[in-house]
Amino acid sequence: MVNRRDLFYRKNITSLSFISMKLYTILGSFLGLSLCMTIASCQSPQPTSEITWSTFNIRYDNPYDSLNSWTYRKDTVANFIKAQNLDIVGMQEVLHHQLEDLKARLPEYAEVGVGREDGKTQGEYAPLFYKKDRFELLDNNTFWLSQYSDSVGFIGWDGACTRIATWAKLKDKTNGKIFMAINTHFDHVGTEARKKGALLIIEKIKEIVGDQPAVVTGDFNVSGQSEAYQTITGNSFVLKDAHKTALQQEGASYTFHDFGRIPADSCEKIDFIFVTPQIEVQRSYIPEENREAKKFLSDHNPEIVHLSF
Repeated sequence: MVNRRDLFYRKNITSLSFISMKLYTILGSFLGLSLCMTIASCQSPQPTSEITWSTFNIRYDNPYDSLNSWTYRKDTVANFIKAQNLDIVGMQEVLHHQLEDLKARLPEYAEVGVGREDGKTQGEYAPLFYKKDRFELLDNNTFWLSQYSDSVGFIGWDGACTRIATWAKLKDKTNGKIFMAINTHFDHVGTEARKKGALLIIEKIKEIVGDQPAVVTGDFNVSGQSEAYQTITGNSFVLKDAHKTALQQEGASYTFHDFGRIPADSCEKIDFIFVTPQIEVQRSYIPEENREAKKFLSDHNPEIVHLSF
């Protein structure tokens, strides 16, 4: 026979067990929700990087260019870069004194690069300029487009000139994203040099940043029908032609015009920007030269793209 005291204890123990189970359930749900929120917070995507990027052959300082020589163009080139609000620009045919002229006129930019003949100041640079308040330089270097990529001044394969590629590993200070910029100028004669140079650049991208975003700028001295172009865009390591894949295309369809000496309908696009697949190209713009005024930025039109990644 159960007495009243035992019955009282049993009822209270049952009630306490029920309450405890409820508390455990509520606490478990709360901890589970907190954990989910923490995981979701950790896995939330970084803000998108929006970058205005350009490739620009500025033409080396040649006194035989007369009124198109660098003396008359250096302010115009610097003002153009500012007016277009370029975040990053890869330039070609930059001699040391031209580099110094641009540095003096573009104090908001930092730059990396060396002269191709001695790895210091001799010969043409393929420098990268970038806004120093926006990007942090993590690493950089220059390699030679040849069988011996670390051999300064070495002419590769069937090339006629020393050729280089300058790269920078950068971090976007606004969101911490890391990416690679690489800038080059291919040989104007050597078919093998251009093809092997393209493969070397692809290998360097994989080595330096792996599957992180990368952008290649340059004067490739050939059109989109060339073997070098097909090597870049048809490789298993995918690089896309930014101009062709842009959501919006504006301006000229070509880049090289030789200070307006080549008729517009005979001009070719030999300057390109290539991007890895995770980069979306919002817009590609090639500003057309002013032939009537006979005032030129260069013998090449730059290409400007707006990128998102």
